Amino acid sequence: MNATPDLQTIVIVDDEEHVLAICDAILRMAGYPNVVTCQEGGRVWQALQTHDVGLVLLDLNLPDCDGRELLADVTGEYPHIPVVVITGDGSAQCAVECMKSGAFDYVVKPLEQAQFLTVVRHGLAFAALQHEHEALREGILKRKLNQPEAFASMVSVNSEMLALFSYLEAVARTSQPVLITGETGVGKELLAKAVHDASGRQGPLVAVNVSGLDDNLFSDTLFGHGKGAYTGAVAKRPGLVEHAHDGTLFLDEIGDLAPGSQIKLLRLLQDGEYLPLGADVPKHSTARIVLATHQDLRALQETGQFRRDLYYRLISHHIEVPPLRERKDEIPLLAAHFLEEAAEQFGVPKPTIPPALIPLLFSYAFPGNIRELRAMVFDAMARMHSGRLPVAPFRAHLKRHAPGTNGQARSHALGERMLTFGAVFPTMNEAKGLLIEEALRRSGGNKSLAAEMLGMSRQALNLRERRRS
Repeated sequence: MNATPDLQTIVIVDDEEHVLAICDAILRMAGYPNVVTCQEGGRVWQALQTHDVGLVLLDLNLPDCDGRELLADVTGEYPHIPVVVITGDGSAQCAVECMKSGAFDYVVKPLEQAQFLTVVRHGLAFAALQHEHEALREGILKRKLNQPEAFASMVSVNSEMLALFSYLEAVARTSQPVLITGETGVGKELLAKAVHDASGRQGPLVAVNVSGLDDNLFSDTLFGHGKGAYTGAVAKRPGLVEHAHDGTLFLDEIGDLAPGSQIKLLRLLQDGEYLPLGADVPKHSTARIVLATHQDLRALQETGQFRRDLYYRLISHHIEVPPLRERKDEIPLLAAHFLEEAAEQFGVPKPTIPPALIPLLFSYAFPGNIRELRAMVFDAMARMHSGRLPVAPFRAHLKRHAPGTNGQARSHALGERMLTFGAVFPTMNEAKGLLIEEALRRSGGNKSLAAEMLGMSRQALNLRERRRS
């Protein structure tokens, strides 16, 4: 099953031509264009073999076969495809018999449009979950990307990040929303683009930062408006949801959404429907929604700042991107990548990385994450004169953020204690020795860098080492 649920084929089997026509019209108006109708049960097998079927709507009273036997055969042969029974018998006994034969659900004639569409959406969502389970089992356990080109912009060798790539690739072709959280600068927007590239969707990726949008501006930006919807609306204007037709809509910083906007977003995610300003009839969206925030949505919903129902709607596919300080094995690769990018932009040969630079970067916590590292590299390249990348700009940047300047604020921002102690409290001399050992470890044995981290001269560090030995 490769297509998204909205684009999968829905097969309708009923011997009454007018019922087929009504079902077909309701589905197409609701945004499900791929519909195959059958008046005979025998044609079902051809449809299942030639189309990417996401749902079967089956009448039990058929002229050429027993509908209950056909139901059992279809669910046995295609267990991942839900079958909804269409029946004129609304009794409890009929419902029980249908479920025993493998039906996902049933609807009663004459069809009520809202109930009918609700059952269809639930059936397609179930099919999507079946597909996700299989994809996750095969993709994540193997830790192998089938579409590595979709993640080419993510420069990484970190095992945790590679696991995230596998997960995102596995869920990329579903219609369920994806929530990406993490600190500022960790690459959330790049991951959203990777999800879109791996999804196979034909529409565009449309991105919008919703931070700072009040309720009216949020509605106008996403859903558009009709002519005369408000003063100044002289013409109809489609919103970004419509621009993202058959594509992906990326909503950044959703933790800042106003309460009214949260309700509208929930309706879009839950029912696939939205109401342009000034319109009376809702529209159906075929856009996949990917969302991101640097805020803790769980904490926000516990304090009432973020809707609980929206929170639980979003976390079905949720990844937390680790900060750069927790994946420092990426630093050499990222530094080389940004050097190449900067050299191309400045029109100069790519310089080699000085030996002292990587241990220096390893000693830093990177509160600004990858974005901060890129800015540091570009700043150093702008100051390069001799063809050799200068280390001084990096040292100056780290010094501005070192303990003693804004160290307390940085420690608070990172949510970490500067020091932790075990059961045995060290003496002052032991603590000094442990600090020296840690500085040498973080600097990769570079004594000049270790001394700088400790706030002492190289000679003073050598003296302390001799006293310890």
